[in-house]
Amino acid sequence: MRLETVTVVGGGAWGSALAQAAATAGRPVTLIARDEKIVDEINTRHTNTRYLGGLALDVRIVAESLFVPADIVVMAVPAQATRQALAAIDPEFLARRPVVLTAKGLETGTLERQSEILGAMAPLAVPYVLSGPSFAADVAAGRPTAVTLAGDGASDTSELAAALAGPSLRPYAADDRVGVEIAGALKNVYALACGAVEGAGLGFSARSALMARAYAEMARIVTAMGGSATTLTGLAGLGDLTLSCTTPQSRNYTFGLALGRGESTQEILAGGAGLAEGVATAPVAAELAERFEVDAPLVAAVNQLLTGVASITHIVAGLMARPLKRES
Repeated sequence: MRLETVTVVGGGAWGSALAQAAATAGRPVTLIARDEKIVDEINTRHTNTRYLGGLALDVRIVAESLFVPADIVVMAVPAQATRQALAAIDPEFLARRPVVLTAKGLETGTLERQSEILGAMAPLAVPYVLSGPSFAADVAAGRPTAVTLAGDGASDTSELAAALAGPSLRPYAADDRVGVEIAGALKNVYALACGAVEGAGLGFSARSALMARAYAEMARIVTAMGGSATTLTGLAGLGDLTLSCTTPQSRNYTFGLALGRGESTQEILAGGAGLAEGVATAPVAAELAERFEVDAPLVAAVNQLLTGVASITHIVAGLMARPLKRES
């Protein structure tokens, strides 16, 4: 298949970073942004100061406000906005073309993964999922980053990974699209929990234990939903979980820090907090865990924290009081 031109939908930090990576890999890139000011700035000054500061964007990136068909389409909008963004694109422009989904979240209401949303909106599109330990600032700046690209056909996925690979972005091809999607969504929920533990001053030991148990819980949910536990040993699982749960550069971790310090979800949002996908994904994950009859006390705990039912100290005390089990 022809894999020369790239269109990235989403003019925020992540979309701009992925456009930069694709351009650095030698691809002509069109970046679709709703804000005409961002479109004009990218085309005239080759910067997106609102999201990436003064970082210079590759001159091969051209911004547009309306969708431009390409050989490869990359969706880089927030998880809850994917359906709306796809509704603005003629499905025929996506038919039989690789569509790379990069949002890490589950849709409120429908409980659907990103590829399920794509399947409903553009049934003939070929879905791929990009996930793994990556921050937009690192990708845009050309810092070494390795990610997972999951698709249904081994040969085509490897070919697409090679087309997107550049000097600093290294996509590893994989075939567990479901596992990669679920892991990417859940790690944001667990990052909220780890941030809350840190914000409450409960210590690094508690945070490390939480991460280990989160990994086990994630494996139960992923396998129940048809994914592979093996996926979690790689970039999309352990790699992304570790990154998101250990640094304030993660918006979910930062949101959790504020929760742990006693702020309510409403107060944090009113204070202008950046997008934290885990806030919307947590209740969806709880519903899915119940549907698939998976024991997920950490997901339940995060929802308690988000809704203000209990404080982080009370939640941790409750988790510590659970019956002892053998670790397996």
